[in-house]
Amino acid sequence: MTIRVLLADDQALLRATFRILIDSCEDMTVVDEASDGAEALHLTRTHHPDIVLMDIRMPGTDGLAATSAICADPELEATRVLILTTFETEDYVAQALRAGASGFLGKDVTADALRTVASGDALLSPTATRTLITNFLMSPSPDTHLAPRQRLTELTAREREVMGLAAQGKSNTEIAQDLTLSPLTVRTHIHRAMTKLGARDRAQLVVIAYQTGLAQATPPAL
Repeated sequence: MTIRVLLADDQALLRATFRILIDSCEDMTVVDEASDGAEALHLTRTHHPDIVLMDIRMPGTDGLAATSAICADPELEATRVLILTTFETEDYVAQALRAGASGFLGKDVTADALRTVASGDALLSPTATRTLITNFLMSPSPDTHLAPRQRLTELTAREREVMGLAAQGKSNTEIAQDLTLSPLTVRTHIHRAMTKLGARDRAQLVVIAYQTGLAQATPPAL
């Protein structure tokens, strides 16, 4: 199956770079390009791509607003948005995930990252994962209180191990290499853990890992 990608970035040079990367892969193709969020939304409704590579900062309608509109449209349910930016701050990460994005990466995106999102998995870079957790730990809201570690008793030992590695920001492929498993097996463990713990997505599963103490936050270096 060919992964159909829409590029949305106000910089023509970056769009050209992404096009070269995508068109060099036999299983991917670029269906169109947008230079702002409004155009990205229009072209997404026109082409129904599998993935929209969305710059977070664009003139006029920005990437966050366009992402919210795409993810809220029931006719675009099959389209996944991968947010691209060089500004991986807590606020941007939280807003992108709240808008419904399936991933958040710096602009060093790879073909494997696109395949990960197209396969149905959420994707967070290690930096995005760290900022997400920092934001949670430093500014907990009333509904993000610490969860009892007893919740983890619902998981198998392997599911806890996989969840802990996911909390470090590792992809399914990286976890598979660490544990000598297939990526499909890792994905199965991730989804089973999400189901047992009531996590709506991978990002929430990561938060639960820190809430329960399965993963430990590392203090920033002085």
